[in-house]
Amino acid sequence: MEYIAVLLPSVVVGLIFWFAMKSIFNADKSERQAEARAQAEADQKAQTPDIHRNDGHSNGLN
Repeated sequence: MEYIAVLLPSVVVGLIFWFAMKSIFNADKSERQAEARAQAEADQKAQTPDIHRNDGHSNGLN
């Protein structure tokens, strides 16, 4: 029983650290995925020509 009392605090701190690191890495992964989606959307908008501009000027395609 002595061994459990000695090791239990270290195991609990290790588990808390593991859960904290896991949540940090999951948040980072989610942020990278969202950034990649936003970048792909921005790239797609940059590649498609805007035929109907709303500022009253033509873009040379008309």
